[in-house]
Amino acid sequence: MRLLWLMVGLALLLLIPFFIWGRSLDEAFSTKNAAAWLQNFGPWAWAAGLLLLVSDLFLPIPGTAVMAALGFVYGPFWGGLLGAAGSFCGGALAYGLCRGLGRRIAVLLVGEQDLARGERLFANAGGWLVAWSRWLPLLPEVIACLAGLARMPARTFFLALACGCLPLGFIFAAVGHAGVDHPTLALTLSALLPPVLWLAARAYIRFRQRP
Repeated sequence: MRLLWLMVGLALLLLIPFFIWGRSLDEAFSTKNAAAWLQNFGPWAWAAGLLLLVSDLFLPIPGTAVMAALGFVYGPFWGGLLGAAGSFCGGALAYGLCRGLGRRIAVLLVGEQDLARGERLFANAGGWLVAWSRWLPLLPEVIACLAGLARMPARTFFLALACGCLPLGFIFAAVGHAGVDHPTLALTLSALLPPVLWLAARAYIRFRQRP
């Protein structure tokens, strides 16, 4: 139960910046405005885009709009690579910060019993949760934090994170490059492709673990 309350608490904590700055940041970083903002940085536009995507962990940055802007500025391939890298770094930071707290702090936060449940959950289904959650608002940061707190195996976490970030980055970079305003198909693909990639990645892991 304490693990559930921690999840709710993290979600509420991440919602606070959204209620304070969400609307203004949505307007400031629409795809068109985000592309213009990135171009102000000249050859360092890629670094500004990465910084925006990583800061989505702390601020309500519209990440998909930034990815689309990277696609507009750098094209579908390099823009997609940058968008996926930014999302990956944000998830890795959340995981690393919470894992760095250590098991003792984790037990203090959720209790021994709930922590054991969380560890079992992320050991068995963590890959699916991490991969599939990347396209959703708010939930990716919560899942990455809980994965770190539950000490989900790093190799599994990062592989699942890549399975979620790569489709998201490349799909929205293609959207930005094409100038599409209502990417319903992009959202659908961003939800469907990560589980497929994780299924293949999990099969590969199991194949490598055979004696």
